[in-house]
Amino acid sequence: MTRLRTRWLSLPALGILLSLPAVAQNTAPDADEDNYTSVTTYGITTNTNAGLLGGFVFRQSKLIPGTLLGKRQFRYLSVEVVNVKHPKEYQQQSLSAGSRFVYGKENYLFVIRPQYGREIQLFRRSADEGVAINAIIAAGPSIGIIKPYYVEVATGQQSSRTLPYATAVKQQITGEIIGGGGFFEGLTESKLTLGVHLKTAVSFELSAFRNNTTGIEIGFLTEAYPKKIIILPNPDPNMSPEIGNRSFFTSGYITLFFGTKK
Repeated sequence: MTRLRTRWLSLPALGILLSLPAVAQNTAPDADEDNYTSVTTYGITTNTNAGLLGGFVFRQSKLIPGTLLGKRQFRYLSVEVVNVKHPKEYQQQSLSAGSRFVYGKENYLFVIRPQYGREIQLFRRSADEGVAINAIIAAGPSIGIIKPYYVEVATGQQSSRTLPYATAVKQQITGEIIGGGGFFEGLTESKLTLGVHLKTAVSFELSAFRNNTTGIEIGFLTEAYPKKIIILPNPDPNMSPEIGNRSFFTSGYITLFFGTKK
């Protein structure tokens, strides 16, 4: 009887001993969390001032010492190259050639945006699953490239030439516009303008593997220039062509990114 009682008493003790390694593993700090210190990603972006493909983005985040409200923080660097459109742009199709062009468009506006800021890790994911949620605030200069918009104008039954839309209008060139010009036409005639911008965003990071990351960044951006940028001039000859154009831009955006982390 004594041996039987001893055996039954030993079973709970054995169970506790076997569970100790599992408890120690689960309570170890950051044992299963994603403890990367740097992330480098590339992405494509769309925004409310552009079409489906708004531009391209390079992002890099690096862990810095200290925390903000108990959250890990990263130095955030980014470079965006985007196309900014006028809200009233629309494509028109040539009846004779079938090609498309933007009626009334005088200039393209391309913007290069270097950015510096902070990325705060709000929620950390586990090493193998879950979603990391980060808050981002960044600012920097806006390098605006104003490039003339070229169109192709028919000059005869089988001949045509390309010239800036503004030139065709001012010189009252006769002939039908049959399409848009080449993308690189007028590049050497581009003008630069400098502005500033500020953005706030939230990013959602996923990982198929521990060293890879994919995700989306959703945010809001404001941008200001010293004077109005004429993209689509006012068609009324009795009014300033600047009317309807802006020097201050706001946009919501979504960036899809992928890259690596260490």
